[in-house]
Order: sequence, then C-alpha cells, then structure tokens
Amino acid sequence: MSEQPDIVELLEECKRGNPAAFGRLVDLYSGRCYGYFYRLTGNRDTSEELLSDLYMRLLEKISSFEGGSFEKWLFTIASNLFRDRLRKQYRQKRLLEEKAALDEIESEPAKEIDGDLSDRLQRGLKMLDAETAELIMMRFYGDFSFKDLSEMRQEPIGTTLSKVHRGLKKLKEWMEDSNERKQRTT
Repeated sequence: MSEQPDIVELLEECKRGNPAAFGRLVDLYSGRCYGYFYRLTGNRDTSEELLSDLYMRLLEKISSFEGGSFEKWLFTIASNLFRDRLRKQYRQKRLLEEKAALDEIESEPAKEIDGDLSDRLQRGLKMLDAETAELIMMRFYGDFSFKDLSEMRQEPIGTTLSKVHRGLKKLKEWMEDSNERKQRTT
C-alpha cells in the first residue's frame, strides 16, 4: 500500500490551512472511510456520522501528522472513533453482545437467510465481537497488512494474526451453517 506521490504536497497544504486541499483530501478518502464504517456498523446514518467525526478529528489533528503512512494514520483515527462509539453505545460485556447477536441471527426468518452473499456476510460479521469484526474489515476491506494492524493496535503481530484467524474461522463456520439453513428451506 503505497502513498500517492502528491499526497505529501496535499498534506502540507492542509497543514497550512488550505481549505481546498482539505476538500481534495476528503474527496480522496471519503469512499474508503465510509465503506469501512458501513461494513462495521451496517447503518448508513451511523457511518455518515462517523465519517463526519473522522474529518472533524482530522481537521483538528492534521498538523500533528509527522510523516509515514497517511492511510495508516487516518485509519488508526477511524478505528479509535469506532471503538469510542462502541464504548458509548454498549455498556454490557462482550459475551452478552455476542449472545444477543447470535440469538438475533438464529431467530431471523428463513426468508431473510435467503439474502445474497453480502447480506449473509454482514450478518456474520455482526455475530463476531466488535474488535474481531473490525480487524477483519481493516485487513480485507482496508487492505492493511498484519504488521500494520499490529502496530495500529499496539500489540504483537502474533496476537493480531490469532484474532483474525479465529474470527475468520468463526465467520466461515457461520457462513457454512447459514448456507445449510438456506438449502434446507429451499
């Protein structure tokens, strides 16, 4: 994942307070950031709010960017915003969240399970704990390496690899079960 050649110039203009440069920066990353938030939340309004919060935070912190990968820095801020939102929304323990999500998925009518692969994948991601779903989305949707993810999380790379592997295994099992339920109802 390499930075575009003129991103350095664009960031310098943003640091100088050039609103047109900031607008170009927003245009450049808004699609990926919105997609990232939408895949995590499954909700357009929440995704738009998070995107707005991200660009407000970026406007406040752009002068503190000291080089390196801008995308990594940007998605670290996005990740922190998402986790902050989770902490505000959910006061219950992770196990209760997983159980509620699993109960909700299992109680869905069979016709909803007939949805396309994307819908089933979205429901499967909701079955995972929020941290694991976020890591999977950052790895595969955000196209971050395991090394980048471990640095962003400030944890050993083995821990990150393990979390993603376990999450993918759970997701695969859920998708296979979902597929079997779909086949039984048709």
